[in-house]
Amino acid sequence: MERIELCGVVPEIFTLRGCLSSELWHNSVCFERGKSYLIHAASGTGKSSLCSFLYGQRGDYKGIIRFDGKDIGAFSTERWCEIRNLEISILFQDLRLFGELTAMENVWIKNSITNFKSREEIVALFEELGIGDKLDSRIDRMSYGQQQRVALIRALCQPYSFILLDEPISHLDDKNSDIMRDVILREAKAQGAGIIATSIGKHMNIDYDLCINL
Repeated sequence: MERIELCGVVPEIFTLRGCLSSELWHNSVCFERGKSYLIHAASGTGKSSLCSFLYGQRGDYKGIIRFDGKDIGAFSTERWCEIRNLEISILFQDLRLFGELTAMENVWIKNSITNFKSREEIVALFEELGIGDKLDSRIDRMSYGQQQRVALIRALCQPYSFILLDEPISHLDDKNSDIMRDVILREAKAQGAGIIATSIGKHMNIDYDLCINL
């Protein structure tokens, strides 16, 4: 996938608002593979909704979203499975990890489907992100910042043309934020992928190609 285009898109819940000041909603926006984008938003303005639309989890929007010129509203369930396995990866704001499983088990569920990384590569990512001692720790006994890093490793265990990062460093200090940024940039570059990150304040220190105020 090379391009994601939004044409007059707006969440249905916002359609009755008389005045909606946004550089994205109701406008034409294009995300290109290989470039990085920051969606800066106030809470409640639809940034997580945007990620859900692009990931095909929700369709409650007006307007048109196109992947390489094709309207995603017409995609079948099978096509969405292909997209989520091969084209788009996501780090959810709420992480969606299994609390009763260990950190490695959460990651391995994904990697067992894709076979994208070796166990050694995954362990190296845990070490690089400062959670090498948490491989066998239950997720529900880890801090939220540690869980964010586990969720990132899981998101990296697949091929992708774009990676969606919904508030990826909201619970990290500056040092760990910079480490996560470096990992993301390196991994995205290796795949020639685009980065679409959201933030309500704290965001990764990246030289973004475009910053959009939602």
